[in-house]
Amino acid sequence: MKTKFNILLIALFLVTNCLTAQIIVSTDPVKSTTTIETEVVEEEEEEKKGGISISGFVDAYYQYHFNEQPFPTSFTETHNSITPGMANVVFSKEGKVGFVADIAFGPRAEVANGYTGTTLAAIKQLFVTYSPSDAVTFTLGNFGTHVGYEIIDSPGNVNYSTSYMFSNGPFYHTGLKVDYAINDNFGAMVGIFNDTDSKIDEVSGKHIGAQLSYSDDALGVYLNYIGGKDEEINDDEFNKSNQIDLTATYQVTDAFGLGLNATNKMFTSDVDGIENTSWFGAALYANYATSDIFTIGARVEYIGDSDGAITGIADNSILDLTLSGNITIGGLKLIPEFRVDIAGEDGTFADKAGEPTKTSPAFIFGAMYSF
Repeated sequence: MKTKFNILLIALFLVTNCLTAQIIVSTDPVKSTTTIETEVVEEEEEEKKGGISISGFVDAYYQYHFNEQPFPTSFTETHNSITPGMANVVFSKEGKVGFVADIAFGPRAEVANGYTGTTLAAIKQLFVTYSPSDAVTFTLGNFGTHVGYEIIDSPGNVNYSTSYMFSNGPFYHTGLKVDYAINDNFGAMVGIFNDTDSKIDEVSGKHIGAQLSYSDDALGVYLNYIGGKDEEINDDEFNKSNQIDLTATYQVTDAFGLGLNATNKMFTSDVDGIENTSWFGAALYANYATSDIFTIGARVEYIGDSDGAITGIADNSILDLTLSGNITIGGLKLIPEFRVDIAGEDGTFADKAGEPTKTSPAFIFGAMYSF
């Protein structure tokens, strides 16, 4: 009996241990799996944050200008010709320490980048960033301007042709800037730059740039400034410029958005006998998405050029009316566009025979692929 009783005790002990083991096995793996999955996700997020991204686009366009005299704005210089625009590749890294190497080739890039015939002609942006906190970012190098509504990259604009304000404003700056997020909605930027649209400083002294911004889910407002010495006449006399610029965007509905750009650029000189001049402009942009594939965009721009700073004709003005379609098929974007510019004074444009005229109409078709 004693032997049987001992065997029974041993059996009960083994069963109890097995049940305990089952409970442990059924609960621990759940905790263990969750911990492992969390660690994997965190590692993947860290790898994603620390990885290098590659993006870019290629574009080309066709323009038929009814005067056979292309617009005096940037990037659409040819008539009745299929013309390559730009091939662009951007290498970038985000994080506490980051960088952007934005390389571009082609006629559009040569106009935007400058320095044709040198290796600098391929650099559209090249800068490093350092963020000691979530609110502060330092940027050093060559980067796109904070001034204006439109950008160099054609996929980022609703119109393929560019405005007079864009074409006569800065494209980029080379220098040091600091961005500060005051709170979730307000931000500020201040920077010290080389000569405007210059990768290497040639005129003594620096340009100062600044921006105040507000943004929420629907509205974005940006007040911009850039100013400094443009040309050295002698040791203590310079030609200078100052530009104040306002841009705004408002997403009225998911499908309908508005944009605004207003700017005033002033030229002054230390040299006796050189008069101060200026020009101003304002443009209203609208875009309406009829579907995921098609968006219609419009630009109405007015340029006041009383001093002839842009057109070379005093008391002049230009009205730019542009209507564009945006057809998006995956990474492909097609922009059929009709544009007519109307000037206040004869001789602003030329007709087919080269005679002075006030109007400048054209049809443009742009095609770009982004990756």
